[in-house]
Amino acid sequence: MSPIETIMRMAPVIPVLVIEDVAHARPIAEALVKGGLPVLEVTLRTAGALEVIREMKQVEGAVVGAGTVLNPHALEDALEAGSEFIVSPGLTDPLAKAAIAAGVPFLPGTATSSDIMRGLDLGLDRFKFFPAEANGGIPALKAIAAPFGSVRFCPTGGITAATAPDWLALDAVLCCGGSWLVPKGPPDVAAIEAAARAAAALAR
Repeated sequence: MSPIETIMRMAPVIPVLVIEDVAHARPIAEALVKGGLPVLEVTLRTAGALEVIREMKQVEGAVVGAGTVLNPHALEDALEAGSEFIVSPGLTDPLAKAAIAAGVPFLPGTATSSDIMRGLDLGLDRFKFFPAEANGGIPALKAIAAPFGSVRFCPTGGITAATAPDWLALDAVLCCGGSWLVPKGPPDVAAIEAAARAAAALAR
């Protein structure tokens, strides 16, 4: 099993986190891990995202990675912050080759058969399907995945607590990404832990 697949199989849902305040990092990570979701994707969409990664890595049991990694420079920054895996909204040769050279588990975004074929040419076969709902939802992923029997996905984008079970029921899906677990604003750790427990209990 590849390192990225090992991470994808750790829990049915990977929380996709946009955190503005670094002070919220540890309480959020602790609540998610306690609720059974150890794999945390911190998106590089905020000024403090790299510091959030550093803070979350201090939480026992947390496997912290960087999302919204767009180029090799951002990859370097994410790795320096201690990211244990890398997620990107798309797939480019420069970023993929840099991630492969760095030996870091890498989950690039795909939306078309051409994206998947380019990834396969680079030796990759585990992908994010993004944005999942906007790209046609479950029917689209079923159709796109059909010619690629060994490829597996983490659909992300527009998925909710209500729809996640339907995505996880697909043979081609190992896990899904979810932003519903942590609403914006000061964290309600009890609510986050409860949401994490519900997500961790979803069948695959």
